[in-house]
Amino acid sequence: MRYKDLADQFTSREHSYSKFAEGASRFMQGFMKKVFIADTLAPIADAVFNSSAPSMSDAWLGTLVYTLQLYFDFSGYSDMAIGLGLMMGFRFMENFNQPYLSQSITEFWRRWHISLSAWLKDYLYIPLGGNRKGRLTTYRNLVLTMFLGGLWHGANWTFVVWHGVWMAIERAAGIKSDGKFRFLNWLFCMVLVLLGWVMFRAESMSQALLMYKAMFGADTIRLSIDIALGINSLQKITLVVAILIVVFQGMRTRRFSFGRILLYRHSATFLLAAQFPFFLLSISKLIASNYSPFLYFQF
Repeated sequence: MRYKDLADQFTSREHSYSKFAEGASRFMQGFMKKVFIADTLAPIADAVFNSSAPSMSDAWLGTLVYTLQLYFDFSGYSDMAIGLGLMMGFRFMENFNQPYLSQSITEFWRRWHISLSAWLKDYLYIPLGGNRKGRLTTYRNLVLTMFLGGLWHGANWTFVVWHGVWMAIERAAGIKSDGKFRFLNWLFCMVLVLLGWVMFRAESMSQALLMYKAMFGADTIRLSIDIALGINSLQKITLVVAILIVVFQGMRTRRFSFGRILLYRHSATFLLAAQFPFFLLSISKLIASNYSPFLYFQF
């Protein structure tokens, strides 16, 4: 967050019960995302990425699970920060906007970690020349911005270069998010995101290559016995719930009335009361489990 985006709120901001309730509800949502979903899914992803010989199903399942774990871990962290801000009267910008509904990598980065994307655009991409100095310079600026942004916050350089290159390819090919083949665009984008997350999660390039080999050329298709036996009922339910939440967010984006009724801002007090028991359960789960820091804290 930049000072200019909050300057007016330092001078004057509203304090009210409804705003505090909205913030408390948002904080609880983020906390439950982290503890109930991200931390529950984490052992599955860890088991697959630590496997010496993952099957094809292992690799795709582990990558999908990590894709959900990272989103709920990071968006949960952002929800908690936004919620704490609201409880003190500050309204922060949203940091995620249904990124897994994106139909291109360019759109994905407009929806994922919005505060960082805006910072990179204003302080790297535009000062480098943006798209004002010809196509080749524009492509260079896209790749360089992602690369420098990756170095700045410690992300795996292979991951950010992967996305930077694809952003340049999309611009060169004229790929837009509002094209005719929306489903195919979304499917292709998600495959690229999944492949990118492998490099983001892998501890080394050799581990990433092992996962890619399993995803596209493993000798065994079925889940490995040790992976299958290691997934308990709670993790299976959590995986289904996580997928449903992502789908439901997509419905809310398309203004389905049911989504509006449940998640509309004026229902913050109701949500606060409904979430409180689950929030207490989340605290109990956190106390009973091993320490699990936010994934983004490693950067």
